[in-house]
Amino acid sequence: MRVMGLLKADQHSESGAPPSAELMEKMGKFVEEVTKAGIMISSDGLLPSSKGKRIRLAGGKVTVTDGPFTESKELVASYALMQVKSMAEAVEWTTRFLKVLGQGECELRPIFDPSDFPPEVLPPERAAREESTHKQMKKNAKKR
Repeated sequence: MRVMGLLKADQHSESGAPPSAELMEKMGKFVEEVTKAGIMISSDGLLPSSKGKRIRLAGGKVTVTDGPFTESKELVASYALMQVKSMAEAVEWTTRFLKVLGQGECELRPIFDPSDFPPEVLPPERAAREESTHKQMKKNAKKR
């Protein structure tokens, strides 16, 4: 199963200050380990919300709002996409990640798989197209 881990932002991540060299070294070792274990698919830190935008469509009208999003208590500082055997395995790796950080809070969310949908919602031919699209996305990521 694929699981998305979302690290909640804090004052430090929202300040835009880079992590210390020591933390970067520790994180580098952890990311190398989790990647070699075949768990990590993708992971990146996110710039602070001051660098972002929110796009909203309501009533047919598009609104674009510049960051920072100080009113939000649920900002994300980084993400990790994992391929795991179970949610328990995702919790185990995420706990190890948080121990490397020394503190923090992560949310884990399973990602829909074509097998999660009944055939009347996602017929086999559509599921095959979905799989083809996902393969193309992976190729695109490698090109960029």
